[in-house]
Amino acid sequence: MAERPTFRMAVKFWLKLGLLSFGGPAGQIALMHRELVEHKKWIEEARFLHALNFCMLLPGPEATQLATYCGWLLHGVRGGLAAGLLFVMPGALALWGLSWIYVSFGAMPAVAGVLHGLKAAVLAILAVAVVRVGRRSLKTSASWALAVTSGAVLALRVASFPVVVVLALAVGFFGMRRWPNAFGSGAATSTDEATVKNDLAQTRTGWETASIAGIGLSLWFVPVLVAAWLHGWGGLYTQLGWFFSKAAVVTFGGAYAVLPYVGQQAVEHYEWVTAPQMVDGLALSETTPGPLILVLQYVGFLAGWAQPGELSPLAAATWGAAMATWVTFVPTFLFILVGAPYVERWRGWAPWRGALAAVTAAVVGVIAQLAGWFAWHALWPRGGSGGVDLWVLGVGAAAGVALQWGRVGLGWVVLACGVAGALSVMGL
Repeated sequence: MAERPTFRMAVKFWLKLGLLSFGGPAGQIALMHRELVEHKKWIEEARFLHALNFCMLLPGPEATQLATYCGWLLHGVRGGLAAGLLFVMPGALALWGLSWIYVSFGAMPAVAGVLHGLKAAVLAILAVAVVRVGRRSLKTSASWALAVTSGAVLALRVASFPVVVVLALAVGFFGMRRWPNAFGSGAATSTDEATVKNDLAQTRTGWETASIAGIGLSLWFVPVLVAAWLHGWGGLYTQLGWFFSKAAVVTFGGAYAVLPYVGQQAVEHYEWVTAPQMVDGLALSETTPGPLILVLQYVGFLAGWAQPGELSPLAAATWGAAMATWVTFVPTFLFILVGAPYVERWRGWAPWRGALAAVTAAVVGVIAQLAGWFAWHALWPRGGSGGVDLWVLGVGAAAGVALQWGRVGLGWVVLACGVAGALSVMGL
């Protein structure tokens, strides 16, 4: 392993990563592996994979958590904070600008055309995500059954996303005792067990953990409490803080898994955005670096813009975006900086492996449900009686082929779809 980098060297790397991390979590994790393990050799292969496995156990954006974890491995708490913040901030600033352009100039033909093209790109991305995640996760009849059931439950609104996650955890946890291979979780390897023992030997003191947890929880909830004090529990910023705090602890499977829950609540319950606006927001978030879950910042921005109160629309939108972003990502840092030394000991525990395998299977159904929801609004923008949008269908199919079989980079596909949409409104 190469010499450990200085903190300044690491900060430069994390900033570069934050600026170039297009392509969703799969591409971002691959980029981190190539740079940290293969090129710079700052982290050993086994240690990187161990960190990745741990991040997959947690709710929240796994690529952001992995960056935070790797930063923590290199330089402790300050390294984790620097890595996570620099991974998120470039995309957050870019999406803030795109959100302002959207609400200010979205009616312009060229901008509307780009958004139209991005819908086709997102349609392809979701379809490919279902195929790829399904191949990795659905290897037994039980996992297939759980995926189909989870998707149907959400589509029919029998239960909400958090309930689906909890039930999947319970099925895997207790089912592992009787059907140990039901979800293809397998047995722990001797390498896993050795790694766990090694990590447990380095566990920090309880006082240090309690201090970090106390600071993290304060940072998480104080803004929500201040908003409640200033605007009441029914105020917009309080509602944004409380709702996205709940979303932050149930986002097993990353952004694609939580979006059905967020979309349903933001559109139908809180009425912060309309369904077409939610579709546009997902398209915009695909064009920026950083975690896809930043689409929640877009929801907060539009909610503030539509309900400015005594503030200007831009100021209210900025506060709404800031609140949504804050309560979404503070838990990410909290889970990593507090939980890493303790949760890893569960890797050799069979019921826990079964629970995680069950959640992974359920997430496939959740993503499929999201793909169906998005496809309905993208392909039938005027409802079932309005006819299908053949342009989005054709461009989306071409984009899907390019992603799945053409090995074209996600960034290029998104750019091509946006350009195609702009050209289509010009009659070219």
